[in-house]
Amino acid sequence: MTTTQDRTPDAPAPDHLPGQRSTGGILLDLARNNVRQYGMLIALALIVLLFQIWTDGTLLLPSNVSNLVQQNSYILILAVGMMMVIVAGHIDLSVGSLVAFVGAIAAVMMVDYDLPWVVALVLSLVVGAVAGAWQGFWIAYVGIPSFIVTLAGMLLFRGATQIVLEGQSVAPFPQGFQQIAQGFIPEMGPYTQYHNPTLVLGLLAVVALLVQQIRGRRRQAAHDLTVLPFPLFVAKCVAMAAAVVVVALTLASYHGVPVVLLILCGLVLLLGYVMRNAVIGRHIYALGGNREAAKLSGVRDKRVTFLVFVNMGVLAALAGCVYAARLNAATPQAGLMFELEAIAAAFIGGASMRGGVGTVVGAVIGGLVLGVLNNGMSLLGIGTDVQQVIKGLVLLAAVGFDVWNKRRAATTT
Repeated sequence: MTTTQDRTPDAPAPDHLPGQRSTGGILLDLARNNVRQYGMLIALALIVLLFQIWTDGTLLLPSNVSNLVQQNSYILILAVGMMMVIVAGHIDLSVGSLVAFVGAIAAVMMVDYDLPWVVALVLSLVVGAVAGAWQGFWIAYVGIPSFIVTLAGMLLFRGATQIVLEGQSVAPFPQGFQQIAQGFIPEMGPYTQYHNPTLVLGLLAVVALLVQQIRGRRRQAAHDLTVLPFPLFVAKCVAMAAAVVVVALTLASYHGVPVVLLILCGLVLLLGYVMRNAVIGRHIYALGGNREAAKLSGVRDKRVTFLVFVNMGVLAALAGCVYAARLNAATPQAGLMFELEAIAAAFIGGASMRGGVGTVVGAVIGGLVLGVLNNGMSLLGIGTDVQQVIKGLVLLAAVGFDVWNKRRAATTT
């Protein structure tokens, strides 16, 4: 008589404990589930490597890395907000014009009315919130498609900029305001070959990163979720820590961490936490994934949509102040094509045309891909016309890959 024990040799025994999986299976799942984000991260690394070779090492010079951060900071700020808008299933074509409008308002307050730059900055963010609330009202509560509302906003804010500035540039700005985009954190401590505060910040970033990774692994194990085998987990932590150390040493060998990089990191941490852990973040993903199902589940779709556009307005205002501070002037032509750069960064970084998919970190990666392309091609002397062609092809490839990946996933399931 055959027993259960007699049949067990027919099935190979698992070589891992419950709650764990084989290394190959885990890596395969990671590749499938994170193909866009990991793919663009690898693409960014390859682009950096190629331009580092082609520019004879100029790309990663400390001075150029700092310039790269400052040069693309306002696009990265816009990309983070645009990602949230796209995840919610909408689009915002007005952010470039809003950047110009808020920069003009800030300039008039500081130059013509002699307001302190801190007050002007706060009031500028309020203006951005009001502009976002204006558009969010028409989209969320009246029901006009976001494409139409923000297209109207693009024209409205661009015209308002011309009116505020009377067709002329307004400058210069107080030194404190300029430091938002041009400044670095001050040096402290004894003289060394590196910028001391940057080294301390880099060390704190490594510690925080390792603590977050360990806590995340323990949380996954506590809920019986699949975790990376310990050797792979250690390798992942070492690689991430090494990347942070390299960036910190590079910045510390010049003037240190740019002020705008601290602002950007704060936004990424805050909005990343909101999208991952906060209730409203889960509601944004739910609305973009399936609006009707989200409404039936109790999601207040109008309120969430309204807040998404208010957030986008505040971030556009912040980007407008950063851009004006970098130029040390407010100009009527500021912000041209910024909305397209932000949309491209969000899509390249993993956002989906259908909504419901995308991450804050992914938007930053997408923005860095475009920024490195711009900077690298400029260092090589490639004209802006060819640069536009290449960026268009990169965007087309990223979105095309997203469509192909979704079709492949649908056929396999």
